[in-house]
Amino acid sequence: MSFRATVLTLYPDMFPGPLGVSLAGRALAEGTWALDAVDIRDFATDRHRSVDDTPAGGGPGMVMRADVLARAIDAAPAATDHPRLLMSPRGKPLTQDDVKRYAGGSGVTILCGRFEGVDERVIEARGLTEVSIGDYVLSGGEIAAMVLLDAVVRLLPGVMGAADSAHEESFEDGLLEYPQYTRPAEWEGRSIPPVLLSGDHGKVARWRREQAEVLTRARRPDLIERASRSDGRSRD
Repeated sequence: MSFRATVLTLYPDMFPGPLGVSLAGRALAEGTWALDAVDIRDFATDRHRSVDDTPAGGGPGMVMRADVLARAIDAAPAATDHPRLLMSPRGKPLTQDDVKRYAGGSGVTILCGRFEGVDERVIEARGLTEVSIGDYVLSGGEIAAMVLLDAVVRLLPGVMGAADSAHEESFEDGLLEYPQYTRPAEWEGRSIPPVLLSGDHGKVARWRREQAEVLTRARRPDLIERASRSDGRSRD
């Protein structure tokens, strides 16, 4: 059974977009995963196909209506079996552990918000999990949904060419990935570190681990702190 992603959006023509090329696109064409882009406006009931209204209590912009969104969610394929996600800047930051968990299931249902946001009642009533891809605001949730799906699809069985590739990437062991090099051995006066040409796999592994730790401490000290807290809890 293939992994199925259902995306609820006001702009279904945005999909598959970049998900239709490279690894994700090939896997989509081969049936490793399936994508349904559902137009939320199809679940509006008035002749204008309205999906939003003014915010209760006043304020700028518009808010997506709970009744319209609920109908879209309830009609989504496998909506009751898959995690229901809402791409939102106020959500829990997406992590590689989340990605692996989603990839281990049979699919996800993703709601792409627009305007000022989504009526809180539908988030509560339909058990939506809010997910963020970063501390910034996009025009809508579609691009964020593509980011999440790209991260998930590449972990599905058979999608990546080398089975070991995913195990040596950033975040897999709580560290950023070590620096990578390839031919030519020297370029513009810069040489590949000699240890990588030594043929000593043990030394190479130690060097890569050391470099990963150096990079992580310099660029993402929060990951080091998080790992330290986890180690502390595991010893309790």
